[in-house]
Amino acid sequence: MKSGLWSNQEVKDLFSSIEKIKEGGAPLRQAFIEHAKKYSRQPNSVRNYYYHEIDNLEQDPSRLQKLGIDLNKHQKNNIQYFTKDEEDSLMLKIDKLVGSGCSVRKACLTLSNGDVSQMLRYQNKYRNFKAKQKPMQKDNIIKFTKKKESITEGELQALFMGLVRLVKRNAQDEVNSQMKMLVEKANNDLRKAIVALNSKEKEYQELKNEYARIKEENSKLVKDVFKLKCDKAGKLKQKFEKISQN
Repeated sequence: MKSGLWSNQEVKDLFSSIEKIKEGGAPLRQAFIEHAKKYSRQPNSVRNYYYHEIDNLEQDPSRLQKLGIDLNKHQKNNIQYFTKDEEDSLMLKIDKLVGSGCSVRKACLTLSNGDVSQMLRYQNKYRNFKAKQKPMQKDNIIKFTKKKESITEGELQALFMGLVRLVKRNAQDEVNSQMKMLVEKANNDLRKAIVALNSKEKEYQELKNEYARIKEENSKLVKDVFKLKCDKAGKLKQKFEKISQN
């Protein structure tokens, strides 16, 4: 995991992504998780740094101006706890709206009168409340889930698409495996050709050197033969001259 100092670019990136998350109405934790993945950090570390950096930037106007961050979009909210009556009332209102066909998000947004921050607060409270609830029994009657007798069209289509993706993935893996084998074979053949070429080149150079040596020896022999002939001719000439004088 990444650790150590944050660069100015990373700080700007974090604050910018948080502004986009807030504008989209998504939970703030999503921004921490996305930033952690991008910069190989821990989400909790990103969250702690963010709130700590808000305090630092409030005390350092020159750095705040250099980074170009609008702190009005990053004010820390004081935690407001629900009373038991407020919690019960809120849960009943959300359940009523959900029962009438609204999503949890739409119900929370309606109850918050369009306030996104308040909507997220209601939504998180509702989901935490539901997560903590244990299965309840009414009138000592245990309800069993009815066993499905047939698969729905949507489930069948999802199953089919999953099989299609599996077949495609297997085909791609097979093609990649074949391509890898072909590339390895081509590399081996190329290495063998290079080794053979080097061997031929060495053999050619040895023959060339041998030819030069033989040529040099032949030239020397020609000179020696020519010299012997000249010496022999000189001796014959001297012999004939003596005979002529006699």
